[in-house]
Amino acid sequence: MAAVLDSVRAFFAPAPAFVIDVETPADVVAREALLDRAMGAERRKKSSEKIRRGRLPAEGLAFVARDRDGHVVGTVRLWNVEAGVGRDGTVIDALLLGPLAVDAAHEGKGIGSALMRAAILEARNRDHGAILLVGDAPYYERFGFFAGKTQHLVMPGPFARERFLALELKADWLDGAAGMIVASGRKLSAPAYRRAA
Repeated sequence: MAAVLDSVRAFFAPAPAFVIDVETPADVVAREALLDRAMGAERRKKSSEKIRRGRLPAEGLAFVARDRDGHVVGTVRLWNVEAGVGRDGTVIDALLLGPLAVDAAHEGKGIGSALMRAAILEARNRDHGAILLVGDAPYYERFGFFAGKTQHLVMPGPFARERFLALELKADWLDGAAGMIVASGRKLSAPAYRRAA
């Protein structure tokens, strides 16, 4: 009898308000529209955007949140970068997170947190060493991001030092890291880049 009741409860349980999914090529238009609404046209002038321009996200590290109808209501991507050099002079590979955005009509449902957790978990599963981002410290500190490991790193163009944060996925990955953050990931093909610009 208990098994029957559990089946009935599961059948009538409400569908989740959102699901986290891997981004597909069919999501690009909806994602860009969401980012324009959430961040405005000025988003394309940010230092982080300059690093991402003409590049593809890191393999397997682009996620969307979908509502019950399958519409994109949140997005996050991670990008391959070189995070300066270490004390021994070797280049330090890392990821740059962003942008993270949630549709205003769906804020307060935990979508941003779920996207962050999914991105961090998959980056760890794919054996990456660290994630960098530029964002509000009070929000991102809950996920383990702090400014201490970025003190000798710089972004191209203007950026707010106190908003430049890092999360080490492997202990001491960013120890001694110093220098400019530069893109190192896969490049968009020329025709695709022109369409996206």
